Amino acid sequence: MSILTYIAGWPLLAALLLVLVPGNYRVIIRAIAVLATFISMVLAIKMFCQFIPGHDGYQFEQQIPWVESLGISYHVGVDGLNVGLILMGAIVAFAATLCSWEIQKREKEFYILLLVMTGGILGAFASLDLFFFYFLHELALVPTFIMIGVWGRGENKNYATFQITLYLSIGALIALIGLIALYLQSGAHTFDIPKIIAYAKLNPLAANVQNFIFPLLLFGFGILVSLWPFHSWAPLGYGVAPAPTAMLHAGVLKKFGLYGLIRIALPLMPQAAQSWMQIIAWLAIGNILYVGWVAMRQKDLNLLIGNSSVAHMGFIFLGIASLNLIGVTGAVLIMVAHGFLAALTFALSGYIYQKAGTLEISELGGLCRKLPFIGTLLLMAAMAGCGLPGFANFVGEATVFFGAWSQPTLHLVVVLAVWGALIIGAVYMTRAIRNILHGPLPEKFSNLPDATNLWRQLPYALLLVSLLIFGFVPKLLTDKINPDAQKIIGVADRHPAATAVVRVAPPKNFVAQNK
Repeated sequence: MSILTYIAGWPLLAALLLVLVPGNYRVIIRAIAVLATFISMVLAIKMFCQFIPGHDGYQFEQQIPWVESLGISYHVGVDGLNVGLILMGAIVAFAATLCSWEIQKREKEFYILLLVMTGGILGAFASLDLFFFYFLHELALVPTFIMIGVWGRGENKNYATFQITLYLSIGALIALIGLIALYLQSGAHTFDIPKIIAYAKLNPLAANVQNFIFPLLLFGFGILVSLWPFHSWAPLGYGVAPAPTAMLHAGVLKKFGLYGLIRIALPLMPQAAQSWMQIIAWLAIGNILYVGWVAMRQKDLNLLIGNSSVAHMGFIFLGIASLNLIGVTGAVLIMVAHGFLAALTFALSGYIYQKAGTLEISELGGLCRKLPFIGTLLLMAAMAGCGLPGFANFVGEATVFFGAWSQPTLHLVVVLAVWGALIIGAVYMTRAIRNILHGPLPEKFSNLPDATNLWRQLPYALLLVSLLIFGFVPKLLTDKINPDAQKIIGVADRHPAATAVVRVAPPKNFVAQNK
């Protein structure tokens, strides 16, 4: 059995186990959740270390037929595109579980939902079957709505729950239509992603089919990722969500749509990707500039972090729009780096909210005097968000800029993106840090306790160390990403000759030959 099955399976197994544990056994409930996510994280680290860059095909692969008449199977595997995402997801899940001490009511139900969300996320990133790819994402998405509605905070909790449910349900539905259309039009008669891609190399999708399906996937996945202008659900939802939920969704689950575009849309619809390159790039500028300006106006720390998270999605879309090895590699690198950063910032804001009772920036100030550990990590997280060298975010953003600049038609977009990163992002981050950590300390915060316990410090330190490791040694990721990103880009480079082929009926024995 593949190690990937254990990585995603332990949290799901723990969720089932918690159903049998009485609700008043708080210590046991928390211990089971922490142990399950810890085992999953250790296995993910082992898998990442054993991964061989440039290996032909997928590694740690497992396939079990399920509905053979439709070509549906349980199929998991990793390559350079998802190995870092699975590692990041497992680490963030463990950190989010440790940060769940803030939940004081209905803890059993919360941990069950958190574990289901974790298992769904890790399973979706490991899946190589379109059916399970989508199903496991939905399995992870549903707990998000429930956790925000039940354990959310603030007066806008119900409105935010309604909005995030509406937006993400519409996005998931549009993406589902695109995936079903892809299954019907591909001609491979299977949901298996590698087999669909292998078949498409011999029998490329017709241009009109690509131009129909690609926008469905782009905007369906784009809504899930908070692509401008379909982004308004994200800052509001994260602003009221409990910290562990925001850590998992903003940090990990939101990368599902981006991963889907790279894994499915680019290799199967290269001509449509070329046609939409300019549009994607300018929509990315909407994330970087417009949402960045909105972040500058925020008076609540969580809303500022939420808008900043949406703005960073623009850099990933810009890397995808470059359609070259440097840009796509940078996009995947930012996905991993932003996962750690978003989880860290929401974890720190959750700590401040629990201790101070507010995230209104105007009511905070001088917190570094009472919270030296939390304050220092918040400062470092802000610097990582600004793209400071030494953090993984800097490497990813610089790589994306170089990749996009190599496309002559994107020069203006790159100039605007660099300006947004260096000026707008720096302004709202440094101003927030100045107002929150420095200046006079309000009297009501004179007794705030810092995170002095090593167990309480562990989740924040774990996320920050991950950012620094991949910032100082980016080759740990880039060497793994490059060979498989090259395969995606190689397909896109060959699109003119490929898509000129007229569609023909698929060989009847294609699926049988590739089982």
